[in-house]
Amino acid sequence: MHIQRRMAKLRQFGSLLVGALVLACADSGVEKKVLLIGLDGVRVDVLAQAATPTIDSLIAEGTFSDEALTGEPTVSGPSWSSMLIGVWPAKHGVHGNNFEGNAYDSFPDFLTRLERLDSRYGTLAVLDWPPLGTGASGGPLVSDAVDRKINVNGDELGYVAADSVTTRVAAELLEESDVDAAFVYLGNIDVVGHETGSLSDEYRAAIEAADRQVAALVSAIRRRSTYDREDWLILMSTDHGRRDDGGHGGQSIEEQTIFYLAAGPSAVHATAMTPPRIVDVAVTALAHLGVEIDPTWDLDGVVVGLR
Repeated sequence: MHIQRRMAKLRQFGSLLVGALVLACADSGVEKKVLLIGLDGVRVDVLAQAATPTIDSLIAEGTFSDEALTGEPTVSGPSWSSMLIGVWPAKHGVHGNNFEGNAYDSFPDFLTRLERLDSRYGTLAVLDWPPLGTGASGGPLVSDAVDRKINVNGDELGYVAADSVTTRVAAELLEESDVDAAFVYLGNIDVVGHETGSLSDEYRAAIEAADRQVAALVSAIRRRSTYDREDWLILMSTDHGRRDDGGHGGQSIEEQTIFYLAAGPSAVHATAMTPPRIVDVAVTALAHLGVEIDPTWDLDGVVVGLR
């Protein structure tokens, strides 16, 4: 309940804003769009302490929980797989940061699933952790079926520079391209957490820098020439929390607790009463786009935060 307390004064304004946006989107010609922003390795109590005006404004416009739960183990490979696919590791087959032996052919990421359903979907991924988009360590998680997949190598550039490039490229494409669904990954927060610990000034500053990058992505969407005819759902989450020393991978509450955010005209303006799970993200993205969830897909997530 960390951030909810901080956001109380924004709720009244947010409800008025969302109501106006819902009326604006009542026209049947409005196109549904999704942007999922993934921030690696965010600890929720530090997020609550950080200066994050953009994330705060999105919280005020939608559904939020800082008591959401990731799966086990609490490491990036299985967690990002669960988020982007909507199933737990027992199904997608990734149990660590080596992605070999995955079952992505049977359980694809949500962007690839959209392409399989209808190639007319405009899909975009901009990623700077190599296994997410390339063959490194048994990847990619996000397949080559995605229309535009931009890989920035954070391991080579360093993640401060890589996140900057990722944000710039993603903002340009979000503003100018025919995009229906996008995923943008930013990795520097996790790296700083490992290097300096979770309670350091540097770690909090990395979260604040990511908030400015989120602002650039949101602004790019709002500059689209077609924005007034679009209904964008902005989803945001993280893959895992972390211990005080910056590590993760265990079963402590600090490592298992993540945040879930769904904002936009179609989002419910509320605090999630039941803690969302990481597998709910992909299912919610698909549902917003009007995709009927086929039971044969055997997804584990449910829709959270949509009207």
